Amino acid sequence: MQVGFHEFGHAFAGVLTCARIESISLDPHEGGATRMRGGNPYITLPAGYLGSSLIGAALIACGFDEKASKIASIVVGAFFVVTLFWARRSIISWLLIIGMAGLIVAFWFIADAIALRYLILFIGVMSCMYSVWDIIDDTISRKVNESDASAFAREIGCFPPQLWGVIWLFISVGFFAAGILVGIAAFKKSAAEQRAENETFLNPR
Repeated sequence: MQVGFHEFGHAFAGVLTCARIESISLDPHEGGATRMRGGNPYITLPAGYLGSSLIGAALIACGFDEKASKIASIVVGAFFVVTLFWARRSIISWLLIIGMAGLIVAFWFIADAIALRYLILFIGVMSCMYSVWDIIDDTISRKVNESDASAFAREIGCFPPQLWGVIWLFISVGFFAAGILVGIAAFKKSAAEQRAENETFLNPR
């Protein structure tokens, strides 16, 4: 899931900068890869780490409210459809995404979709944490020879990959914190009020 968000960030940034997305591949052991032609590398290269963090932060904020969690799950479902279009040649991608989609559907029917709120919150936290860990692992501690940061450093030329990794790390942590703060500030309804609103919004029963 988190690898999917990372690659979706690259692909979405590519679309915004007029790139042609050729394929997305997801591998639970080796990570993922997004192949594209064109686009702006200044935007597409950091969009994997930072896009994953931003998506995670948005899901964390939505996880504070039952109705918002339902809306978030629909958006995540749309993300699945788009990712499958780009990754249609990858069997592993199909299996991973279909499995996660099935889990979301199942949680929608558990306890009047209350469980869905905690699933969305969990996915958001994991996405932010994975992004932070991935940045540290790829650019700061393990220093992978070929990573988004090393490619970005070659394009920009201002700083080494490790420093870009530190910059992206601070931004990712900032997104994480912002997701929590936005969730607290935006959703102040009590559990009873949320439950009453939830019962009138796309209730499966």
